[in-house]
Amino acid sequence: MLRLAQSLAQGDFVEVAFQTQAGPVHGMAEILTASLKLADGVLQPFRFVALEDEDHRRLRTSLDHVVDRNVLGMKSSAFSMH
Repeated sequence: MLRLAQSLAQGDFVEVAFQTQAGPVHGMAEILTASLKLADGVLQPFRFVALEDEDHRRLRTSLDHVVDRNVLGMKSSAFSMH
């Protein structure tokens, strides 16, 4: 989701760039319908429609790292001995 001052229309195309642990990710995205209102703006969902191979690799590496960390945390707490 993007954090924006005001919502964009469904179907709008935007350029998205952000930093991950694996490096910068840059691509084109399409704005999706639902948005969540915040006190200082909105959270706007999007989907990538164009992403270079290297940006895709960095995004996948970063997401895999987050998922691995969360799964390991769940496993360790699920099997802790009391």
